[in-house]
Amino acid sequence: MRTVLVGLGLIVAPAAALAGPAATGTDDSTFVRQSHRRAVFQFDQRFSILNGKVVGINGLKGGIEWRGRWRAGLGVYRLSGGVPTRIPQPLEFPAGTRDEVRFRYLAAYGEYVFIGNRRWELSAPLQLGLGNYYTKYYFPDGGVLRTNRQVLYMVEPSVAAHYRVFRWVGLGAGTGYRQVFASGEKPEDQISGYIFFGRVKLFLGDFIKVVRGHERLFSQRGLDQH
Repeated sequence: MRTVLVGLGLIVAPAAALAGPAATGTDDSTFVRQSHRRAVFQFDQRFSILNGKVVGINGLKGGIEWRGRWRAGLGVYRLSGGVPTRIPQPLEFPAGTRDEVRFRYLAAYGEYVFIGNRRWELSAPLQLGLGNYYTKYYFPDGGVLRTNRQVLYMVEPSVAAHYRVFRWVGLGAGTGYRQVFASGEKPEDQISGYIFFGRVKLFLGDFIKVVRGHERLFSQRGLDQH
């Protein structure tokens, strides 16, 4: 039975410069064509609809951004709680048995910013994931049975955009599609489908510059279009 997976996510992305000079004529790191590299860390919390239930998928990503246009790294994700399945239970299981499907995966991601400026950007993220899923059964007498883990592969292309409200914080959104493949028995609870997410991005490197420079926290300095 097919099930659409829809996600709403919260991403916090602190970034700190690693090496290299800033773009010519300014030390502001908000311009998309900055020349230095910097580390990017993101807490990626997605809320999804799976089998008719709203669930969370917790994720943590870390990587490198360079030339203001390329980002790449690794992330880990896991379903925050089990989701009731839609498949029939084995006939020998007693009445009142609960079942939940669970999954987790490791993802390599890449992202290309194909248009943008100091204020906003439009990018194309892509994730390639490897993980597993299994089903847990909870019996009325307190017993628990977990099925063998099955390997999953997933590809998740998407399009994302964000707009800097202030130099150190921005709001964004994105949409895409998650396609899941299985190396063995395919999951009967389909977890492929369209995804949607929202973002709140904290640019820690710029926040530190604002604080150290005793600048106004809620100013538009550094976001002027030239």
